[in-house]
Amino acid sequence: MAALGITEDDLVEKFILGSGSGGQKINKTSSCVYLKHLPSGIEIKCQANRSREMNRYQARRDLCDSLDEIRLGKASARQQAFEKIRRQKRQRSRRSKQRSVADKRHHSKVKNLRKSPGGMD
Repeated sequence: MAALGITEDDLVEKFILGSGSGGQKINKTSSCVYLKHLPSGIEIKCQANRSREMNRYQARRDLCDSLDEIRLGKASARQQAFEKIRRQKRQRSRRSKQRSVADKRHHSKVKNLRKSPGGMD
């Protein structure tokens, strides 16, 4: 946080009731952490763990990641990972599909050449 220039005075921290599954315990304890960075206006809610201290740590880490992403833009590690997944999920081009089918046909012909000439095994 010090490397990004974030001080504790810039943060508003609240502990709120969590939501979701968990039954009576989640309704009684305030383990969900709400952080707001006043200069940038970024708000983070974290309820990843049952422990309040772990959620405080995780929320601060998420805040640092968000500010780092804003500062670095496309160069941030989080953005690069997102772009990599997007490229992997992208639909293949028509040319690429044709090339793949042609390779499969060629491989099929090579495998057919391995058969015995009589055709009966």
